[in-house]
Amino acid sequence: MKAKILYVEDDESLSFVTRDNLELQGYDVVHSADGKKGLDLFKTEDFDLCVLDVMLPEMDGYTLAGEIRKMDEQIPILFLTAKSLKEDKIHGLKLGADDYITKPFSIEELILKIEIFLRRSNINSGALKTNNQLGTFDFDYSNLTLKHGEQEETLTQKEADLLKLFVDNPNQVLKRSDILIKLWGEDDYFLGRSLDVFISRLRKYLKKDESLKIENIHGVGFRLKTQN
Repeated sequence: MKAKILYVEDDESLSFVTRDNLELQGYDVVHSADGKKGLDLFKTEDFDLCVLDVMLPEMDGYTLAGEIRKMDEQIPILFLTAKSLKEDKIHGLKLGADDYITKPFSIEELILKIEIFLRRSNINSGALKTNNQLGTFDFDYSNLTLKHGEQEETLTQKEADLLKLFVDNPNQVLKRSDILIKLWGEDDYFLGRSLDVFISRLRKYLKKDESLKIENIHGVGFRLKTQN
C-alpha cells in the first residue's frame, strides 16, 4: 500500500517539482495551493501524512495544522517554512507538528523525513501490535495510545516513537544525539529544541504515576527512571 500524503503549498513551481519527485518515490500525493482547500481535502479523504507550508493563502499552515490536530491526533505533520527563527519552529511544534524543514530544502531531505515518519507504520513495515506495561500505564505503541485507568491519551507518532525508545531502555541514559539520529535522522540544534518539546509532552502524560520520571542528565541526555 502506498502512503497517501496531503501536500499544501502555494508556490506553483516548487509544488510541481516536489509532487513529481514524491510520486516517483511511490507516494500518492494530493496537492492543494491554499489552506482552506487543504482542510477540505483532509475532511473528505484519508491521509497518512501531511506536508504543510507555513505561509499559505486563505488559511496559514499553523492554523491548518491546529484544525487537523482537532480531527486527528495521530497523523504526522511536517512543516515547510522559510522562517528560521527558533520561536516560529517551536510554535509549530507546540501546535502539534512532528517536524519541520527550512526552505530551501533538498528533495532527498524531505523524502528522508517522510520515511522516518512512516518507517514503523503498517504501511511500510506491517508492524505487529506492541503493548507495554509502563508503571500504572498501558502503552499500546501500535495504536498510539497511553492508558491510565479509564483515561486514555492518543499520542502522535513521534511521541509514541520517543516513549517506545524510553520503554525499551528503562533506567538507562540515552544521549541526545543518539535520540535525534534515531528519531529524526540527524543531530541538529533546532531538532534538539524539538526534542525538548516532545520530552515536555511525555512528562505531562506520565505525571499521573509518581514512580515514573524522565530525568534530564545535564549535557548528556535523558533517562526514564522507574521503580521496577
